[in-house]
Amino acid sequence: MFPNGWPGRGLLLLRLGVGIVLAHDGVAKMLMAPEWYGIIGESLATIGGVLLLIGFFTPMAGVLVVIVELWTGLSRADNLRTCIVLAVVGAALAMLGPGIWSLDARLFGRKRIDIGDR
Repeated sequence: MFPNGWPGRGLLLLRLGVGIVLAHDGVAKMLMAPEWYGIIGESLATIGGVLLLIGFFTPMAGVLVVIVELWTGLSRADNLRTCIVLAVVGAALAMLGPGIWSLDARLFGRKRIDIGDR
């Protein structure tokens, strides 16, 4: 779906909020991660955040965010609330789509089919 108007603006706001948080936190934690498995999880979160920021493969990026945040929430209990919120918004974006202001809309946007007289 590629809604326009206020619903499209709402989806853009959700994508930007989650994307900025994931990209920022992912890069910051990658720079401080002492173990290789910490780098893998944070790099997946960063990739999901960047994909949501630009609105590219939004349903798959939303599912990636859900998986990474559930994994993070179950493995570390320090930011459980943040993990839950990011996972829920990622799932909502995966179900609702990117909105009209996204790369997905530019590449795969609404197609018009004219059914005319024969």
